[in-house]
Amino acid sequence: MESEPVELIISGKPKNIGGFEVRRLLPAAKRRSVGPFVFLDHMGPAVLAPAQGMDVRPHPHIGLATVTYLYEGSILHRDNLGSVQEITPGDVNWMTAGRGIVHSERSGDTARAREQLVHGLQAWVALPRKMEEIKPSFIHYPRAELPEISGDGWTGRLIAGALFGARSPVATLNPLFFADIRMYTGAEIALRPDYDEGAVYVVSGRVQIGGKTVEAGELAVLQKHVDVSLIAMEASVIAFLGGDSLPEPRFMYWNFVSTSRERIDRAKSDWRDQRFTKISGESEFTPLPETH
Repeated sequence: MESEPVELIISGKPKNIGGFEVRRLLPAAKRRSVGPFVFLDHMGPAVLAPAQGMDVRPHPHIGLATVTYLYEGSILHRDNLGSVQEITPGDVNWMTAGRGIVHSERSGDTARAREQLVHGLQAWVALPRKMEEIKPSFIHYPRAELPEISGDGWTGRLIAGALFGARSPVATLNPLFFADIRMYTGAEIALRPDYDEGAVYVVSGRVQIGGKTVEAGELAVLQKHVDVSLIAMEASVIAFLGGDSLPEPRFMYWNFVSTSRERIDRAKSDWRDQRFTKISGESEFTPLPETH
């Protein structure tokens, strides 16, 4: 008898960032990571009124890479490396924090002047232990550079890694995959990733995986090394992500990720005492949360 391909279904917890609500899928009480992905937020969809905009103030990261991927709207990224980059639907912003970076995420002036729908995903990838203190960097990949993937009744875009015979140009430090897929009603996808761990997040619609129905807003964590058949019960948008499992546990506090508690304590102290390099032209400061 074949085993059930879904190990666990996670329903996201609502959080508020920058004035609008997000759904947080990872980390969760029963699952801290999927492959190297230690954090997954579903932003929106949220309608921002004219002059309201999105304002995620300057904040730090260490020990991870962030990936932002939008379905609707735009976000202006600024960091203390001097990067200023607007991201629009289908693009990828890949920021490697390494030993430390500070960035802000806001609505640009043009977007802020009108009503705007913001909708997307943000994920964090824990860096390999030997690369946790790498030099920070930021790279933007326009939508046109990302490979398109497709099958019978479905189309998609490979955000990062290798999958379905395609490889994304996004430079990563971990073996992983991350794909944006749109399925018509009744479409079926055979998922056979050559990685330790994987998960399917239903952005919209409803899909069936084995004997489980996965609704919009739910993350289905898959059993390791099991062939999976995914069927769209209605028109659906899904994100498929995962990779090789992390060989060491990760500690997380706020925006800091590390294999060392002492390193996180040092980052907390550095941020509290404002020893991180500031973003040019930004004066706001996000206080370190006393509890997290």
